[in-house]
Amino acid sequence: MSRDPVPIGRRVAYLRVRRRLSQQSFADRLGKSKSWVDKVERGVRSLERVSTIREIAAVLRVDVASLLGRDVQPAGVAESDEGVARIRAALSAYPMAFGCPTDRQVLSPDRLAGEVRQVWMTYQYARYPRLVELLPTVATEVHRAHVQDPAAGRVGIVEVYRVTAALLVKLGEGSLAWLAADRAMSAAAGDRVLLGCAAVQLGQALRASARARPVLLAAADQIAPGTPEGASLRGSLLVQAALIAARAGDDRAAGELLDEAARLAAQVGDGHDHCWTAFGPTAVELARVAAAVELGDGPQAVARHEEAIGRDGWRWLPIEHRAAHLIDAARAYLQTDDPANAARVLLRAESIAPAEIRHRPAARDVVAQVARDSDAPPMITQLAIGLGVL
Repeated sequence: MSRDPVPIGRRVAYLRVRRRLSQQSFADRLGKSKSWVDKVERGVRSLERVSTIREIAAVLRVDVASLLGRDVQPAGVAESDEGVARIRAALSAYPMAFGCPTDRQVLSPDRLAGEVRQVWMTYQYARYPRLVELLPTVATEVHRAHVQDPAAGRVGIVEVYRVTAALLVKLGEGSLAWLAADRAMSAAAGDRVLLGCAAVQLGQALRASARARPVLLAAADQIAPGTPEGASLRGSLLVQAALIAARAGDDRAAGELLDEAARLAAQVGDGHDHCWTAFGPTAVELARVAAAVELGDGPQAVARHEEAIGRDGWRWLPIEHRAAHLIDAARAYLQTDDPANAARVLLRAESIAPAEIRHRPAARDVVAQVARDSDAPPMITQLAIGLGVL
């Protein structure tokens, strides 16, 4: 986001003079006093209300972003569009059907595992533009390895499709996310653990589809919970099924599934990341917040949020997970008519994971909703204008 060092008051004065308006005529058009205009232009009085900023922009015949010295191109939109196009092209190649060229040396298993780990870590640090750059190349490498050794290369393919699906969910590309998750499911066929891993992302991609819940529960039933890895995977599948139930308005099923997930989480503890799930007691509590928001129970969601972020486990969660939760918390605060706290958690999310706000359409929508409130603080207004959503 570009920033203009010129104070807004000086910019108002410049634009007013360019429009050949005196302070008095400008004030008359705004329904303000000449003294008010003079104080704004000298920086003595700040402009905080969105409605006032819009009125000034309208009188001066400029857009709001230009008035505030911001780039009118919505931040991150062009980059996301280009990245999605590259991922779509990679998914359209159907390498599993036609194979990949093997005219150059295949990466060693250790090197390939490192590449897969890098893309997952990039996702968990919410570096989505960088992940868009990495994924097509890594996908080519894992498919090349799979052609040479189908058994040894299968894990890499499943994991790359998983993280691709997770990223596409963030970018609001539901159909492509479903395609990537489905590819992961197909590649995992015959391996219960890999199928369970792939099903976690299938649940994310099909959050709005009640028909996905039985698939997740069937996958969970195939996972033995006797190890931390098994408990994490089974619990993550139950969480996804619970969130689908909550989206469908089935509060009883959502509660029962989250209770079962909590029992598994107690076995695992916080601070682990088995199967790239970050599953644990705190993760289940954050899921309860998300479920309450989906069910429209803002007060419960807010209470659970404020308790959950005080846990030690909160600090151990991936940055992506924390930032995504803060967006859920903002929705909860909106449900309780508290735009100030909604703005606070959104700004916190933006500070720890800027791409979660800039590149995720759902997050941008929440920012816009908060910023339109007459009681929203100035900083969220500035963020919304910088994002191009006001």
